[in-house]
Amino acid sequence: MDTTLLRKTEFAVDQSGPQLEQVYVRSLAVVSRRVAGETLIVPVRGKVGDLASIYSFNQTGSLIWQSMESPRTLAELINAVQQEYAVGYEQAEQDVKQFLEDTLSAGLVELREQVSMAAMNATGHGELQSAGSR
Repeated sequence: MDTTLLRKTEFAVDQSGPQLEQVYVRSLAVVSRRVAGETLIVPVRGKVGDLASIYSFNQTGSLIWQSMESPRTLAELINAVQQEYAVGYEQAEQDVKQFLEDTLSAGLVELREQVSMAAMNATGHGELQSAGSR
């Protein structure tokens, strides 16, 4: 009987190492609320909301913001806008890139690198395995 409780995570590695992808995430230094169909963002500075710097998003911005509840790639955000509003790729790309540029410069969104989930899934390794689960 295999008594291993956890198995080491293994990543798909080619000559250049693990595959990284850039993802966009909400800054932890803001709070957001949905009010009357708009998303309001308040930066938090020194544990206090900065009420002089409140941001509001239209419907498209709100959709992108909600999509970033978890880290998302540029392609995933563009796809979300395309599907929701039935617009062409170029229009969705332009809208998403403008939103990201504006929110990155205001410190509302951050760009990070993470190991590509596709790379993890391609190896078949990355799951946790409990004892006796075979």
